[in-house]
Amino acid sequence: MARLLADRPADTLTIGDMARQLGHSHGAVRNAALTLVRRGEADQSGTGQPEFRANAKTGAAAQAAVISPPGTHSPRAQAATARTAAPAAATPRQTGPIRRAGGQLYHPRELADLPDVEALNRLRDADVPVLLYGPPGTGKTSLVEAAFPDLLTVAGDGDTTVGDLIGEYTQADGGGYVFQYGPLVTAMTEGRALLIDDATLISPKVLAALYPAMDGRRQIQVKAHKGETIKAEPGFYVVAGHNPGVHGAVLTEALSSRFSVQIQIGTDYDLALALKIDARVVRVARHLSRQVDLGELGWAPQLRELLSYQKTEAVLGTNAALANLVGIAPLEDRDAVADAVIKAVGVKKIAPLTLGKQLPASPVRKPPGSTVSAHRGRSR
Repeated sequence: MARLLADRPADTLTIGDMARQLGHSHGAVRNAALTLVRRGEADQSGTGQPEFRANAKTGAAAQAAVISPPGTHSPRAQAATARTAAPAAATPRQTGPIRRAGGQLYHPRELADLPDVEALNRLRDADVPVLLYGPPGTGKTSLVEAAFPDLLTVAGDGDTTVGDLIGEYTQADGGGYVFQYGPLVTAMTEGRALLIDDATLISPKVLAALYPAMDGRRQIQVKAHKGETIKAEPGFYVVAGHNPGVHGAVLTEALSSRFSVQIQIGTDYDLALALKIDARVVRVARHLSRQVDLGELGWAPQLRELLSYQKTEAVLGTNAALANLVGIAPLEDRDAVADAVIKAVGVKKIAPLTLGKQLPASPVRKPPGSTVSAHRGRSR
């Protein structure tokens, strides 16, 4: 990256320009460019789509640049014919834990004989939108964050509006109003990945504002801001999350048809064991999950709940963690979860974590060295 900028000192280059010349994904190029800017080894300009230019320190950075080993990045397809062809065998990008933006580690899983993060990056390179679906807590968002470091996220719900996607007027400090672009416009103009989380909770009328950006037009019209037309830069990519069992989640035909690849995400219980979560609790979760698959139950602990169990156990102890696991189950499934825990752990009874009787009042502690005068009623 530094060498490319240093070789063209008079030019300002966009992320798309550099991605095409280097043959790397837009996310990787963006991260490298921003790293150079943070270190003062390149300059950034542009209010919409960022542009980068060499400065006095770029040449030295190019000499000390770390070269990624072969196979670390997969080249972006350069033509429509290449995008539709089956990808050639390549060294996986990364199979070990990946540190997400928030610092948490993500452990890749296999998808189509590839690490899942690699598969998602290939789909992005081929401009194939992906819908991830499965119960809450299975790692859908974690996977997308690990795959795309340049990610922007929209947390969907029934109150999400078109303005939440595209932008809206907000009051400025001076008292006037300015138009603040939303994450969809930012992702389009900067060539970034956009996650629509819980997309099926968003009104279909609101989601319709997204569709022109995803089809052959790759542009939207911002009616609220002078009818402005926004065009998607190379690298813009949409991935969505869907929780089928959540109340109000509706996967419409219009939404489903926009996502050519749909991937089911479940909990990796082997990973839970590798993370040293109590094997008895993991066994309970597996058993309950099989009952969910058979339609006998509506809920089973996923990886999120198992990690929460591990943290609670470390703080409050095993009994409290087990009680909490039962308590977070939906009311209609709680008895079945309690029975499974009792059989696996060998306790006689388990109930949701509940406050008990009031503790006796603690004696009032006097400050060290103070005495109370019986006559004057004060410390001395």
